[in-house]
Amino acid sequence: MGRRPGALRIVGLTLAGTLALGAAAAGWVYWHLDSNIRSVDINSALGDDRPARAVIPPAATASADASPLPTGSLNILVLGSDSRGGTANKELGGGDSSGARSDTAMVVHIDAGRTRATVVSIPRDTLVTRPSCPLASGGTTAVAYGAMFNSAYSVGGPVCAVKTAESLTGVRMDHYLEIDFSGFAKLVDALGGVDVTTGQDIDDDRSHLHLEAGAHHLDGKQALALARTRHGIGDGSDLGRIGLQQTLFKALLEQIAGARLLTDPARLYQVADAVTAGLTTDTGLDSLGELTGLGRSLGGLTADRVRTVTMPVVTAPSDPNRVIPEEPAADRLWTSLR
Repeated sequence: MGRRPGALRIVGLTLAGTLALGAAAAGWVYWHLDSNIRSVDINSALGDDRPARAVIPPAATASADASPLPTGSLNILVLGSDSRGGTANKELGGGDSSGARSDTAMVVHIDAGRTRATVVSIPRDTLVTRPSCPLASGGTTAVAYGAMFNSAYSVGGPVCAVKTAESLTGVRMDHYLEIDFSGFAKLVDALGGVDVTTGQDIDDDRSHLHLEAGAHHLDGKQALALARTRHGIGDGSDLGRIGLQQTLFKALLEQIAGARLLTDPARLYQVADAVTAGLTTDTGLDSLGELTGLGRSLGGLTADRVRTVTMPVVTAPSDPNRVIPEEPAADRLWTSLR
C-alpha cells in the first residue's frame, strides 16, 4: 500500500505529459496550417471606389450554444494561377513560362441563407477595359482597352484581377481565393482522387492528358491536366476548357462531401495542408479560423445545389480568337448576383 501514492503520481505525471504533448501537437498543427496561408489586402488597396456591398442580415445560430454563423450572400472571385514559381509548380506546369496568369476565373455567388450557389466562369479570352490598378511597388497601371481578362492578374496581381472583375460585372467581390498548380494537385490527391465522366475523347499533348470518353478516377496530376486542357477537345477554344473545369468543380464538391473528413483526422490534416499551402486569399480569409467559419456557414450547401454557368459571350468583331460579353444577357446575369 505504501507504493500506491507514488505509482499514482507517476501515472498522473505521464497522463499530464501526454495531454501536454497532445495540446502542443494540436497547437503546432493549427500554427502550421494558419501560417501556410498567403494573403493580399485588397480592401485597402482598392479603397471605396468599388461596387456597393450587399446588405448583410444578422447572423443566425443553429442552437443556443452554437457560434453565430453568417447567412448573408457572398461573391467570391476564385482564380487558378498558372504560376511556375517553385519546383512543384514548374514541374506540373511544364515549359519555362515566367510570371503568372489566371487562366481559370470563376465568380462564386452564394445565395442568402448559404444553401445555394451559382458559379460563373469568365473566359480568359474575354476582351475588357482593364482599369487602372494600384501596384504594390507604388504607382498604378494604365487603363487598357480591349485587353484580355486574364492580363489583369499578369500586370497587377490579385488586386487588379479583383478590380477588373468588379469593373466587368458591377458586382462587389467580398472575398478572393487563388490556388496554384501544386496546391490543386495536392488537394485532389489528399481526397483520394476525383471521379469524373467525360463526354468525348481527350487527346491533348500540351496538357499531357489522353482519356477515352467515359468515367474516370483521376489523381491530382491528371485532374490538373483536365482543368488545363483545351487543345484536345472541341474547337480548341477556352470555352471547351471551361466546360471541363465546371464538371471537375462539381465532382470535387461531391468528393469532399463524401470524404467524411471529420471522422478521419489524418486525411483531414492532409486536405487542410494541401488547401492552405497552395492558397492566397484576401485579408478577410487569411486565417484558419476565418476559413473554418466560412466552411461552417456553408454546411447546407451540397453539390446538387450548385449551378455552373459561363458568362454569355460572342465572338469579338476585332478578333475571331477572342470574345466579348453578349449583351443584354451578360448584364442580366450579373444583375441577378448583386
